[in-house]
Amino acid sequence: MALTRAFKEAVADRAARDPEFRIALLTEAADLFLSGDVETGRAVLRDFVNATIGFQRLADETGISAKSLMRMLGPDGNPNARNLFSVFEALQKAERLTLSVTAVEANEEIEAA
Repeated sequence: MALTRAFKEAVADRAARDPEFRIALLTEAADLFLSGDVETGRAVLRDFVNATIGFQRLADETGISAKSLMRMLGPDGNPNARNLFSVFEALQKAERLTLSVTAVEANEEIEAA
């Protein structure tokens, strides 16, 4: 489902004025990737980039072309780990924060695949 322009503008407006919201977006994107929800993780990360530094500045910071970044984070994107971690590194630097991972015990048993 495509997001409306009004929704994207609302996210960008809130991100511009609320540092905690930006941190929550970036953290949520990382959590989604780590939990295996790559599609939603890409969408949240794309919204974060659009609402904050933009794809051209991200391209300058990562050395990955803006067009490649847009494709990578697009609906059919398939980012490799190196590029994805470069993106997270650049976004953390831009926000002046460091994300970290905390292990917690799962509430339910994970079935073997």
